[in-house]
Amino acid sequence: MIALSKRRVGNDAGDAGFTLIELLVVIAILGLLISLVAPAVLRQLGNAKVSIARQSIERIGSILDTYKLDVGSYPSTEDGMEALVTKPSDAENWNGPYVKGSSVPLDPWNHPYVYRAPSDRPDHDYDLCSPGPNNNASADSAICNK
Repeated sequence: MIALSKRRVGNDAGDAGFTLIELLVVIAILGLLISLVAPAVLRQLGNAKVSIARQSIERIGSILDTYKLDVGSYPSTEDGMEALVTKPSDAENWNGPYVKGSSVPLDPWNHPYVYRAPSDRPDHDYDLCSPGPNNNASADSAICNK
């Protein structure tokens, strides 16, 4: 006895897949969701960088305090934060390098920190500021030590 198999000829409506209209609706919904969520995500990313800058300034402040304990004073504005990596000529008890690597750390926006000693602000021994996302250390957007 020979078994005959039945083959389908043609397409059923259930096997056709997604229609163009359905794909366009899904793409429109995804675009709407992205346009609503993206600004919030970018805002959080900006806030995270500001938080990292504040924490880094506190950490570098602790390193500067260690430098002062060893040398007797904070690095001058002329020596800058480079004094944490290479020994200044006038620092007799320098016990560094005080930071890892061969260069001074950068802020989260890859800008160098601005260092001034003595400070221009009252009740501060030094100023250590990140110029912020705009790279403008004199503006209100600068993030400085407290």
